[in-house]
Amino acid sequence: MKQWFTLLNKEFLEMARNYKWIWMPLAFILLGVLDPVTTYYLPEIISSSGGLPEGAVFEMPVPSPEEVFIMSLGEYQMLGVLFIVLSFMGTVSSERKSGVAQLILVKPVSYVAYITSKWTAALILIILSFFLGMLASWYYTGVLFEFLPFSSLMEVVGLYSLWLVLVLSFLILCSAAFIHPGAAAVTVLVTVFVTTMIGGSFQHLIEWSPTQLFSYASERLIADSWSEHVWPAAGLTVTMIILFLSLAIYIFKKKELAN
Repeated sequence: MKQWFTLLNKEFLEMARNYKWIWMPLAFILLGVLDPVTTYYLPEIISSSGGLPEGAVFEMPVPSPEEVFIMSLGEYQMLGVLFIVLSFMGTVSSERKSGVAQLILVKPVSYVAYITSKWTAALILIILSFFLGMLASWYYTGVLFEFLPFSSLMEVVGLYSLWLVLVLSFLILCSAAFIHPGAAAVTVLVTVFVTTMIGGSFQHLIEWSPTQLFSYASERLIADSWSEHVWPAAGLTVTMIILFLSLAIYIFKKKELAN
């Protein structure tokens, strides 16, 4: 256990040296603030830009705070995933390529501790950044429109965090499988894009899919009730997270022993 915490501290230090503790929370906060602010000031922005004919009046129905909050959550569907992939695509592959992984594993370090420490460090940063981003969205939505119950914020963050952790776990798997970080990044981004498109097109057929977590979080806000399919989807997501981590450890160990 002491060995594992030593590896975890190493990851924290590495993220601090790369300023990830600064830029990722700021990026997620910016994503969270973007929709409430732009939605509120959109009529003024259009009017000041001269985009309307003379004498024309721009009228837009005022969205509900739930709709604004859902728009903010939607920013993390692709942009949030992109930030995660760019930040951690080389978390395993870069150390394998540079030889750092071999130096660490020369010591009595287990493959499980090596992979899970990286996963845990990244998870903590991602969940913290996501929470701060949604907290900023919740605050600006309340100031500019109407405050939602704080419990709604926590429920949405708790459920949708599973999707982000799933993406991270798949990224760790790809980073362990490929020697080049770019290959891991492309694989994850293409997979997320394709599965999200399929999930959106066949939502009525794959209610249990992790891609539906966004819809279930949105439904919770709008209808103030959970979908009956949310727990199977959440359970499958957790199962896939464990599977991806186990595969990452197995593949990493196999490749290292082969070298």
